[in-house]
Amino acid sequence: MNREIVSERLLLRPIEVDRAKALHSLWTDERVRRFLWDGETIPFERTRAIVEKSLILFEESGFGIWGVCDRSSKELLGFAGYWPFRTPPSIELLFGVAPEHWNRGIATESGRCVIRYGFEELGFQSVKASTDLANKASVRVLERLGFLFQKRELVDGLDTVFYSLSRDDWKKSVNKPKIGNG
Repeated sequence: MNREIVSERLLLRPIEVDRAKALHSLWTDERVRRFLWDGETIPFERTRAIVEKSLILFEESGFGIWGVCDRSSKELLGFAGYWPFRTPPSIELLFGVAPEHWNRGIATESGRCVIRYGFEELGFQSVKASTDLANKASVRVLERLGFLFQKRELVDGLDTVFYSLSRDDWKKSVNKPKIGNG
């Protein structure tokens, strides 16, 4: 199974150990870690362990974390993928973009790529996602991607919102005719 994903502007590749430093730099940026790690500055060893676990997940399950790169420069712009959250584990969509690339549609474009992969390559019947209620940018991305609000609850003291996108709803949104220049 080819795990590389190409879109109009982006190249998504499973994040490799040699990109762990670049990923760690992104994950420890205070604007990113605010929601991703609840403000914690994680040590490099934790990032490396997550990258290693992601590679194992790709081997065992076909998913993990992709590095989101510019197609031409190969610069790491962000990350996207599927990850097991909570106990018992729930596989959820995750994504993040380096602050210098915010507001360029990269989270939405990479999210679309990963969602398509989940439905077409992995046979998912639905894709789940959650975020802190205060993370308005991620909420907007999820809504642009067609996710529907499911519930709001406190998780480890954080006001969290949960979303879901069914395969049927995704198929309808993918096949919608485009209107105008959009």
